[in-house]
Amino acid sequence: MNSNPSPSNSSRFEGCTLTGALSVVTQVRDAVCVIHGPSGCAHHNFSLLHATLADSDGVGVPRLISTALTENHIIFGGEEVLEACIARALELSPPPASIFVLSTCVVETIGDDVGAVCAREWGVPVIPVQTAGFLGGVFQTGIVNALLAAASCADGAPGDAGGVNLVGEKNLEADVDENQAEVARLLGMLGLQVRLRFVRDVRTRDLARLAGAAVNVLREPALLPVGEALRQRFGTPYVDSFPVGLSGTLRFLEEVAGVCGVDGSAAVEHEAAIQEGVLARFADLAGSRVAFDRVHPMLDGDAAAIGVCSELAEALDLVVDPEGTRLPAPYPAPVGTAGIRRMLHRWRRLIRGRERAR
Repeated sequence: MNSNPSPSNSSRFEGCTLTGALSVVTQVRDAVCVIHGPSGCAHHNFSLLHATLADSDGVGVPRLISTALTENHIIFGGEEVLEACIARALELSPPPASIFVLSTCVVETIGDDVGAVCAREWGVPVIPVQTAGFLGGVFQTGIVNALLAAASCADGAPGDAGGVNLVGEKNLEADVDENQAEVARLLGMLGLQVRLRFVRDVRTRDLARLAGAAVNVLREPALLPVGEALRQRFGTPYVDSFPVGLSGTLRFLEEVAGVCGVDGSAAVEHEAAIQEGVLARFADLAGSRVAFDRVHPMLDGDAAAIGVCSELAEALDLVVDPEGTRLPAPYPAPVGTAGIRRMLHRWRRLIRGRERAR
């Protein structure tokens, strides 16, 4: 961990590793998540996940259990308490089809052998996920570790070969399902269908279908370690990002088509025409003076969003001016043509609102 307290030189602004992992594994609807650590870690994350679900009209409540380690467990070890907690999870109704065990900072620090406890015969998969942020992890580390852990549920058999896996959707973002629908629309133009959302709103048995896809589409380049691990294990090629920006969306179609061995020229031409129509709808913004606010200059995704904003400013003849209307650069960047359309509607409201206020 970087111990320098300066916000400009610390990775800690990127969030809790445990939270990142939970944003993935709580989407396995018939699983139970055991948080091996102090009760505060579970309370904090349950509150966050519950609030996020409520805000997005989610109906499910994540099934979390804490081992609730005390000072004595931290001194003498918590493996026995973890074993008892897993046994208690198996007695829940309905019983879990799988259990994910997430180790917290203190557990990794004191050296509990979580993997050995999980490897015992439990009757269902009990899968350890490393989430010790104090030992160098951040929110994104938790996502990567959780995806790799969930992949252990895949049996390697191709099953219904073909189709596309979406890997690592941002389950806590407001537009997660809209983004999936946009990617599915673009894939449909190539004659492809989404095979598995890995991991969003699935059951344990669905994870076995991870192998055999024509291509894995990663949510963002930060998931390259996951894409590469799945390629090495199953031989599945991958595309490193959801489509972002006008030109990026067209490149996405070309890349997926190339990987899958289909002719994507008609799809690219059709999507380019759709984009021209979207830009025509917002031609009234030409000449507007705007300035883009970045979320955080150290975030790669923030830089991608700025790139999309610059591309749109040029396409719409906007004038970038520090004194112009402040437009937030969205984080993450808008996905596909539909994401751009939604963002442009927000831009128009802000620009027109400032004009009326003058």
